[in-house]
Amino acid sequence: MDRKAFLKAGHTPTLFAAFLYFDLAFMVWVLLGPLGVQIAKDLALTHAQKGMMVATPVLAGALLRLVMGVLVDRYSPKTAAIIGQIIVMAALGYAWQFGVHSFHETLVLGCFLGVAGASFAAALPLASRWYPPEHQGTAMGIAGAGNSGTALSALFAPGLAIAFGWNNVFGIVLIPLALVFVFFIIVAKNAPDAPPPKSFAEYMRVLKDKDAWWFMFFYSVTFGGFVGLASSLVIYFNTQYGLEPKTAGFYTAACVFAGSLVRPIGGNVADRVGGVKSLSLMYVIAAFFLVVVSFGLPQAWMALAAFVGAMLALGMGNGAVFQLVPQRFRKEIGVMTGLVGMAGGVGGFYLASSLGYSKQLTDSYQFGFLIFAGLALVALAGLTGVKSRWRTTWGAAHMTNAKI
Repeated sequence: MDRKAFLKAGHTPTLFAAFLYFDLAFMVWVLLGPLGVQIAKDLALTHAQKGMMVATPVLAGALLRLVMGVLVDRYSPKTAAIIGQIIVMAALGYAWQFGVHSFHETLVLGCFLGVAGASFAAALPLASRWYPPEHQGTAMGIAGAGNSGTALSALFAPGLAIAFGWNNVFGIVLIPLALVFVFFIIVAKNAPDAPPPKSFAEYMRVLKDKDAWWFMFFYSVTFGGFVGLASSLVIYFNTQYGLEPKTAGFYTAACVFAGSLVRPIGGNVADRVGGVKSLSLMYVIAAFFLVVVSFGLPQAWMALAAFVGAMLALGMGNGAVFQLVPQRFRKEIGVMTGLVGMAGGVGGFYLASSLGYSKQLTDSYQFGFLIFAGLALVALAGLTGVKSRWRTTWGAAHMTNAKI
């Protein structure tokens, strides 16, 4: 990449502001997961309730991505981001001042934190609209690296909860949120050329294409696995191995960083060897490590190694999916980004909630992991089934520019 050409091509301050906004939004999106051990203890939650508590923000974020997308279309990415951040900060402020006293109140808070998860639909258009096609991948990669914010929660939230109480963490995170909010308002700018708003009919038209559903399913496994594990692993390491919340947070952060940092690498590998081949391999690796960890490894460090392996595969799989999507849906990429992103969140909700129910019903997490590993293999089978048709239809005309 020509660094000088990239810096001249777009608007670097907006790109940096989009990254910071996305990073802190994802930090608070999964906040209930790293705090889950202390919250569950004080509120006497069951395993199933813990699973639902950490899964609710993921599902809400998935569904609200479409709402955020509408706001982006009707107003602008910057305005949509500001509205979303105000809602999130107001919800955290209310929880801090008045407290969270029951399981149902955690679900309500989780729904509001889902607005932070919807930031994907504002941050990426805000950054990408400034850049020409030859720099889109780099710009999207930099802005999208904000999903590493999930690791910040795992790193710091459990320790802050021990020092100040988990309810006060809701107030503490308002400090960086407010600072970035002010910076974002001052620095971020909307690109001068905005595409026309997407209509409801456009979404419906894309959904008539069976390839759209395949991509949604593929991403529900890769990103769903990533965010589902990011939300659940603090509770898992505490319950399964008796690790202190702070130590469990460090373990989780290592897994999340692994999955976050390799997403751009996954896209690059897919460019080199083909998205289908790369994604197929990632499903096999992810399924293998999920099966391994399902049997309850005797030491926490062994489970950590297995989860890192799974997260590396899932993170690279995320990049591979979005290497393929623009090739198949070049004219509908905005609509497909919203739909595929929503499906990813739904997959994360399923994994996080199923782990809780598996532990509740069988006193083991095994079935939750095995079923999701099975979904990865179903995705592999589906990808194997459609790749021949793809390569002889939409892929053949573009093999000189990109590999599928």
